[in-house]
Amino acid sequence: MNRLFGTAAPKAPKPTLNSAISSLEERIGRINVKLKELDAELQGYQAKLSKMRDGPGKTALKQKAIKVLQRRKQYEAQRDQLEAQAWNMEQAQTMQDNLKNTMVTIDALKSTTKALKKEYGKVDIDKIERLQDEMADLLDVGNEIQESLARSYAIPEDVDEAELDAELEALGQEMEYERELGLSAGPEGSLPSFLQDEVPEFIDEPPQQTGTKVKEAAG
Repeated sequence: MNRLFGTAAPKAPKPTLNSAISSLEERIGRINVKLKELDAELQGYQAKLSKMRDGPGKTALKQKAIKVLQRRKQYEAQRDQLEAQAWNMEQAQTMQDNLKNTMVTIDALKSTTKALKKEYGKVDIDKIERLQDEMADLLDVGNEIQESLARSYAIPEDVDEAELDAELEALGQEMEYERELGLSAGPEGSLPSFLQDEVPEFIDEPPQQTGTKVKEAAG
């Protein structure tokens, strides 16, 4: 069948804004090249006309320069139109890109909202409140345990300060009494005289400790 009737020609891709803008920019580029050529030609005519005297030759050359100038103005008008079209297409392209970005953002927000609703639906607020209450109760129990462990067993809680002052005063008097008894013991608070061994008056030096230690070892 394909040999008899042939195949359908492939459809040309639909033009896009990007392709249309690129085509316009190429045409504008070609026109700019043509304008540069015309400018160079006009400069040549201007240089020749400035050196020629008035006459038929100068008039003919001036007519040629005027025709080139007219062509230059036509190209400039075409370039201005193409640049305006390209500008409008670029603005449309910008709007299209912004619209695409907006749609992408909206789709992302929709999917995020759906996911958040699904996740938040798993959260039981009442259960969280119960957990908070249980945690507070456990903290109170822990504080009570710490206070109980830190309780002092040596000093009763209801000690009378007057009794403590009286005991401190009695201890002070006792220490003063012991200090008075130890005055005859010699310097630096040594033992009282009645607790020390008596040394005969005819011995000038006290017995040596080393001899005493040897005797004790021998005994």
